[in-house]
Amino acid sequence: MRRGTTLPKTDPIREFAPAKVNLCLHVTGQRADGYHLLDSLVVFAGIGDWLEARVAATPLLSLAGPFGPALPQGEDNLVLRAARVVMPDLPLAFRLEKHLPPASGIGGGSSDAAAAIRATLRLAGTRPDAAEIARLAAGLGADVPVCLNPGPARMRGIGEIVEPLAGFPSGGILLVNPGVEVPTPAVFRALAQRDNPAMPDVLPSWPNIAALAAWARGQRNDLEPPAREIAPAIGTVLAVLARLPGALMARMSGSGATCFALFADETAAAAALPLVAKANPAWWAKAGPILSAQGKAQAP
Repeated sequence: MRRGTTLPKTDPIREFAPAKVNLCLHVTGQRADGYHLLDSLVVFAGIGDWLEARVAATPLLSLAGPFGPALPQGEDNLVLRAARVVMPDLPLAFRLEKHLPPASGIGGGSSDAAAAIRATLRLAGTRPDAAEIARLAAGLGADVPVCLNPGPARMRGIGEIVEPLAGFPSGGILLVNPGVEVPTPAVFRALAQRDNPAMPDVLPSWPNIAALAAWARGQRNDLEPPAREIAPAIGTVLAVLARLPGALMARMSGSGATCFALFADETAAAAALPLVAKANPAWWAKAGPILSAQGKAQAP
């Protein structure tokens, strides 16, 4: 990217960093360098963090929101790293409103990093090379490339192969996290088999969210069984979600511990939310829409 960039002071801009949800996640192999090969159907929810950015004298990150105190604030934070990788000589000040629980299987940190990349490029006023930006994003984490353009996608390889999916059905989603830590390395170590079948080469066309859920129920999250062994609370959450009125399917996202249920629309998902709170008030739970258009992420 450009070096020695000097920009006039501009008004702050805001980027939404939505939760990434793996409707299915197939572990299809492992490379010689240890990285696992994946085949995943990914959607984004209208539930997420907000990132504000402005040009500043020196790089800075301030944290807010219910989960802000849980994050590192120094140079190792993914937001600052992402901005530095894309535009190393453009100092930016960020304010991250953290609403998603960290390390919970819904790509919160990766989505924040992707939002930082989008914000940096907007402030720089550049027309980036998409392939170069994707390469830089992949160096920050496996989930960052798919988060660059939040919308339905198929994610393969180690996360670097992203195929946007057009004509995706709209629907509602409910996210629930029981508040337990499930370290991703431990989940992969406990995975019994690493060369599982992928999704079909050609994905079907789903006329509505019910058809999508019916198809997805026949797929898998290969990380769910080992995660449930490490954190049995995941099974408890899934049992609650499966019994909710109008729930079309329930599954764990990513390596956990956040689980989700799909609904016909956002209204149905919101109606189920109080029932989850009644089952366990200590759980984190949010309802929102599925973001069906690439690059159209908005707060609920």
